[in-house]
Amino acid sequence: MSKEQMTPNASADFPFTNRQYRWLGIGLALLVVGYILMSGGASEDPTVFSYEIFNTRRITVAPIVVLTGYATIFYAILKRG
Repeated sequence: MSKEQMTPNASADFPFTNRQYRWLGIGLALLVVGYILMSGGASEDPTVFSYEIFNTRRITVAPIVVLTGYATIFYAILKRG
């Protein structure tokens, strides 16, 4: 084998670029925010049903934020460097 075939390229050292890591971090942050938005709504008394779980933040906004986070992570992984 020649010396050129044995040394890896500088771009082959890391699978992601800095920009991809940034997008990955943004996606992970969106996931955390979305899951935090989904939390809560529990009743103080376990025998009483709480309609607080059906508010707009938990059933509409939070799933959209979580799906946006997953889409951002998907974009970061598939984007070429």
